[in-house]
Amino acid sequence: MRLRNNHGVGLSSQDWPPFSRHKYLALSSQEDYRSEESEEFGPVFLQEPDDAIFSLDSDDKKVIMNCEARGNPVPTYSWLINGTIVDPGGDFRYSLIDGNLIIHNASEAIDYGRYQCRAENSIGSVLSRDALLQFAYLGAFSGRMRGAVSVREGQGVVLMCAPPPHSPEIIYSWVFNELPSFVAEDSRRFISQETGHLYISKVQPSDVGSYVCQVKNTVTNARVLIKIMLVNILKQPIISWDKMTYCNFKKLPYYLFNYFFLIYIFYVLSPVPTITWRKMSGNIPKKARLRKSQAVLEIPNIQLEDSGSYECKAENTRGGTAFRGHLQVYTLPQWISMINDTQLDSGEQLRWECRATGKPRPTYRWLRNGEPLNSQTDSGMYQCIAENKYGAIYSSAELKILASAPMFSTNPVRLIATVGKDVSLECRPRASPKPRISWRKSDRRVQPSRRIMLLRNNTLRIINSSRSDEGSYVCRAENQFGSAELTTMLLVKEPMRVELNPVRVEVTVGESVVLSCKVTHDPSLDVSFLWLLNNQPLNTQQEGGHFEYIQTVSGFTTDSSTADLMIRSILLKHAGKYGCHAQTSADSVLAEAELLVRGPPGPPGVVIVEEITDTTATLSWSHGVDNHSPITTYNVQARSPVSLGWQTVKTDPEPVTGNMESAMAVELNPWVEYEFRVVATNGIGTGDPSTPSRAVRTKEAVPSVAPANVRGGNGRRHELVISWEPISEEFQNGEGFGYIVAFRANGTRGWKEKMVTSADSTTYKYRDETFPPLTPFEVRVGVYNNKGDGPFSEVVTVFSAEGEPREPPSEVQAFAISSSEIKVIWNRLSCWEQVSFWKDMEQEEMGKKKRTTGNETTLLLTGLEGNTQYLISVKGFNSAGQGPASSPIKISTKKNAPSLPPGNLMWIQEGNNVSLSWDPVKARDNESEVIGYKVSIAHKYCGSVVLTLPEGGTYIIEVRAVSEGGEGAASAQVRVLTSSGKRWLGSHSLGVCINLLLVFIFLLIYIFLKVLII
Repeated sequence: MRLRNNHGVGLSSQDWPPFSRHKYLALSSQEDYRSEESEEFGPVFLQEPDDAIFSLDSDDKKVIMNCEARGNPVPTYSWLINGTIVDPGGDFRYSLIDGNLIIHNASEAIDYGRYQCRAENSIGSVLSRDALLQFAYLGAFSGRMRGAVSVREGQGVVLMCAPPPHSPEIIYSWVFNELPSFVAEDSRRFISQETGHLYISKVQPSDVGSYVCQVKNTVTNARVLIKIMLVNILKQPIISWDKMTYCNFKKLPYYLFNYFFLIYIFYVLSPVPTITWRKMSGNIPKKARLRKSQAVLEIPNIQLEDSGSYECKAENTRGGTAFRGHLQVYTLPQWISMINDTQLDSGEQLRWECRATGKPRPTYRWLRNGEPLNSQTDSGMYQCIAENKYGAIYSSAELKILASAPMFSTNPVRLIATVGKDVSLECRPRASPKPRISWRKSDRRVQPSRRIMLLRNNTLRIINSSRSDEGSYVCRAENQFGSAELTTMLLVKEPMRVELNPVRVEVTVGESVVLSCKVTHDPSLDVSFLWLLNNQPLNTQQEGGHFEYIQTVSGFTTDSSTADLMIRSILLKHAGKYGCHAQTSADSVLAEAELLVRGPPGPPGVVIVEEITDTTATLSWSHGVDNHSPITTYNVQARSPVSLGWQTVKTDPEPVTGNMESAMAVELNPWVEYEFRVVATNGIGTGDPSTPSRAVRTKEAVPSVAPANVRGGNGRRHELVISWEPISEEFQNGEGFGYIVAFRANGTRGWKEKMVTSADSTTYKYRDETFPPLTPFEVRVGVYNNKGDGPFSEVVTVFSAEGEPREPPSEVQAFAISSSEIKVIWNRLSCWEQVSFWKDMEQEEMGKKKRTTGNETTLLLTGLEGNTQYLISVKGFNSAGQGPASSPIKISTKKNAPSLPPGNLMWIQEGNNVSLSWDPVKARDNESEVIGYKVSIAHKYCGSVVLTLPEGGTYIIEVRAVSEGGEGAASAQVRVLTSSGKRWLGSHSLGVCINLLLVFIFLLIYIFLKVLII
């Protein structure tokens, strides 16, 4: 079966099977190519040549006309130019690559024309549609000088372009004076794309100048120019109005669908006219557009109904004129029905019909193998051509005439039937012409009877078969080309019987059950089983391990087989009708059982809010499925924007029993948007919830919840600060929610009340210059909304803000600890303190500040410069502000620690004991005197004269000087390995030995002085 170009509906086939008569059907290309491998068929075009325009200015003087076809055998190709065969062997300019024609050094004089591709194999040949090859070029303007043009002011003028030779069409444009000043078309200027002329209506002095006509080839984009001078405007008066008309109903008649149809009209009138259009026989199409000051009527996607007479009218203050033209639309032929590939028996009749529409009405031609019809032979490739003056279309088909002796594809045939069933023995030979058919059993001819019938398609049908019908049946087919026989061996077996237990079973979700299917059958036949669920095959692989087959097949001596289906951990979706389908080569049987699954109920129906108040909602719903266990209760749940998901609500009545379909949700919060849903419960469990209701808001009510955690404190002097926890939206109960803050000084009677209108507020500040700091007040906070005032909180005592400190801290002292540290001490006030410090030569504002965070009375200042005098003051502060500062005191940091490290460090090791010696450090004038040395071992102090180190390790030892200004620079490091017991020498030179005992004494003196200073 093959796909043909331009195929349509063909002839109907009769009942005789393939190889007698067959109509080809349209298939996918994949099926089509598969058939090619084994079946011969005629050429079918995959690509036909298209119209082409070749530029003579092209560097590559080569034209390629494409053609591709498929067939079996593979087609060969030839080409025709204007009906004449192209001979690539006789003209070196032509060559063929596959089916493509290549023209070298193409010439318009020789190669212009219509081309057709012929594809041919042993079945026949077909011609492609014709393709027009044109050549694109643009010549130069004539060298003849153009004369100057003179015109009266106010008159119209036409500047003629007179284009050079060209192909195909060109585009005209005009340049005024010089590029890129192109003439813009408007109500006074118009450029004809037919002649290239420039029309100017009512010439003005500004129109005087140099005009250049430019033409452009639409294919090559080549451009050429010619210059025309408009040099003079005559000043004679205009006595009568001037009229010059240009009108073009473009290339009438017009016949191409989906193209633009343009009507040009331009009047050179003075004054400039107004142009209107109308269609004489109806309305102008809605898709039409007016362009270029309505001088152009453009109709896109032209159709037959756009035909008719059109009128354009130009009018001004001096009169008017009109022009009419008739638009006739023609069409290419289009197929209504086409021919199809057909196979016929020898001697049969063929009627092929092809029909097409078009305007003018198409005529028809027929080709066989690319030539006009002749009577020599009928097989081959046929083409129907429908054509009119605007084009032609082709429909191709293959005709095969069949002649063959009968032949059977399979022989012999073994057929098994069961007692009591009807059986059909087919006889379908491939033959042409149709053969004569006869049947016999063994050596006796089969005679039709009430139980044995010979059908029209030569099938032998036996009604209510029995054991006596067993035997060998022979179908004989015969025609003038030969004969063939088909033997069918018929075996008649006892029918199968099936038992499926249990037939009906009820289980609960999570339980398991086994369905047992037992089949009794002829032991010589193999049996296969298929389980069905609700008439669909059961796929155990996709059911998550819930199903398992357990099958026992009979042996040759037993006549029964079983196939059990185990269903584990049953789900609700496993309920339904189960079928056990057993099949042998003789017959098939089906037994069914019903499985009912009890489980939690399904979701109730949609919840509807019938009525809503400020604290209640009346709800209704419909019963869901109970899954074979009666519903006992319903649970009503609600959700709001401020709730944590779905919450069970109280109902009236309580509980809601399973036979009810309505209830009232109570104790809801006023002015809250709720959604409701219902969950059903039965003896098995609780089911899925219903779909939520639409969101509804309860009615407004007076607030019922007072603010909590009312408190106060802080603030500035003379302020009373009151704070509370805000009421959430859930308990505001309506719009216009706010707070009422009430307070009074202890011992007074009247309450002062202030309204706080923001629902999110948490603080209120009241200022009164008359009350002193830390005045006690009784305070309570209430709520209100548009419905009224709600409750107040419990009364609490809140103190007004304390005043800022009035006195500075006393007994302020400072001690220099080192070159970078000063310790400050004072007597504490009942607040926090801030220490300010700055250099003696700086302003206080340039200094730094540090604050205490608790009840401290000391503060250590760090990061200071050595040997520098600082000024220090201390002031108190609290939430009300800062108090006065103490008088500045002066203190200098100690000199810096020695900058030189101990030199010439050396050591002596005896076993695990190490003795050290180094050169003493001498402090400079700006450095603190050395009061001792510090020996560090692995960053730990050592107080021994002789260092005793543990075995089995490597230790790092360094020494640095100690002074009042702190620790000096470290010496070079010494690495000691105790595991070897051998001495490891560095690059240190020897110096004066200093006993480590002196080091220890100096360290004790340093520690004592440090403690004394503190």
